[in-house]
Amino acid sequence: MSNTFHNLPADQLVVFDFETTGLSPDMGDRAIEIGAVLIENGRITDRFQQLMNPGVRIPLFIENLTGITNAMVKESRTNAEVMKDFYDFIAGSNLVAHNASFDERFLRAEFRRIKKSCTFGIACSLLAARRIFQNAPNHQLATLAHYKNLPSDGIYHRALADAEVTAHLWLSLLAELREQHELDEITFGFMQTLTKTPKHQLRQFYAKHKVNIAV
Repeated sequence: MSNTFHNLPADQLVVFDFETTGLSPDMGDRAIEIGAVLIENGRITDRFQQLMNPGVRIPLFIENLTGITNAMVKESRTNAEVMKDFYDFIAGSNLVAHNASFDERFLRAEFRRIKKSCTFGIACSLLAARRIFQNAPNHQLATLAHYKNLPSDGIYHRALADAEVTAHLWLSLLAELREQHELDEITFGFMQTLTKTPKHQLRQFYAKHKVNIAV
């Protein structure tokens, strides 16, 4: 990831979420829905949502979990068509997802299929929440939405709804950092490093960052 992406503000990015046929693209699972929101200067300014026809059957378990049926995706555009549009949507942006390792695997797999390179940075709101909201009952998205009273329509396991809640969670995490640790200039790179910092080292991490800002 270039320094340009690393140094962008943490409230200027795209939050995204996939619904998929299973857990692993390496095992042949495919994306069936993509949802994303663009955050600019701390506000949601644009949205992207598409069902996709992956060319493979959706298991009954996934149909029941998401409400996305084989009949629904049959008339949808192909993964390749949708992912080309999504590539354009995220151009020049860093990315955030909840449990990002899952969504990143599918994102990279789908982009490989259309021969698109991955130049973005990506951060995980779940790992950030574990460090910033340590007193939450757990760090599942629905739990955190209730814990912080985030805007939500109560729908989960649909891509755009999950992306919207994750966006509000991300902004709540940034607000907590500003309020509790007096950190004003929060970059995307800072948030990426925070998610990889052990909890017992957080005090020193915050102190070092404030010193760097002062300098």
